[in-house]
Amino acid sequence: MTRFRGVYTALVTPFTEIGTVDYQTIEKIVEMQIDAKIDGIVPCGTTGESPTLSHEEHDRVIAKCVSYASGRTKVIAGTGSNSTTEAIRLSQHAEDAGADALLLVNPYYNKPTQKGLFLHFKAIAESVKLPCILYNIKGRTGVNIETETLLELERACPNIVAVKEASGDLSQMKNVIERTDDDFSTLSGDDNLALELVKLDGDGVISVASNLFPREMVKMIHSALEGNWDVAERMGKWFAPFFSACFVETNPIPIKTAMAHLGILRESFRLPLCSLEKEEHRNLVCSIVDSMVSDIKKGVI
Repeated sequence: MTRFRGVYTALVTPFTEIGTVDYQTIEKIVEMQIDAKIDGIVPCGTTGESPTLSHEEHDRVIAKCVSYASGRTKVIAGTGSNSTTEAIRLSQHAEDAGADALLLVNPYYNKPTQKGLFLHFKAIAESVKLPCILYNIKGRTGVNIETETLLELERACPNIVAVKEASGDLSQMKNVIERTDDDFSTLSGDDNLALELVKLDGDGVISVASNLFPREMVKMIHSALEGNWDVAERMGKWFAPFFSACFVETNPIPIKTAMAHLGILRESFRLPLCSLEKEEHRNLVCSIVDSMVSDIKKGVI
């Protein structure tokens, strides 16, 4: 199984003026990511507004991303669901479409027990041959994958090879890194904790910020992985205001606002997500982005 290490972009899903998926802009964003030497892209995750995509759209976005990437970067398909049967169908479709791996979020709303989590992820992993990355985000799903459960899944399913840790709990992340096998990858689900995770011997990040600044995120994380901490920490300080701004309201609202500000996509969402609620948040996001773009043009970062 492939080791997952570096920066993987949790892709936004752009929409057209009439609210349909904008595949032309997806292709443009994928090309931008590949040009920046991103380690992989992750369509149809939280940042991709997957809960509001129809099953047909979900399948097509993944298939299109595989086609656009054309083997030039890894495609990790978001195929998790709170229905095990639905997650299996999505996962098998992604495998058939040529995805390189799967990202499986904790079942949300129904709040399964640890036994239920184990059986859920085991059933999905056994239904495919692809590497599976579990996505632990209690804040969105209401349930945490306890480390003991993760270890049981690692032992039971050889293709469960990584976890995206968005628990926000560095002590839990440290425990996962120390107790899983050496070839098991632990990726941060929070941009602002990515460098701290690498310091704990973690493997990188599935990033929101890299939708807009992929080259700079690659520079920061790969510098850290290579032990060049002067560069990594300088980049981290530069990124810090933007990391905060990306979550000033619910993700992916701020990142899509920032991308629209630079003309990359339309500022379009699907209800119940909507444009930024507060004008001061818009001003904050746009001013930080303008400052970062200016720094990049000046070559100071």
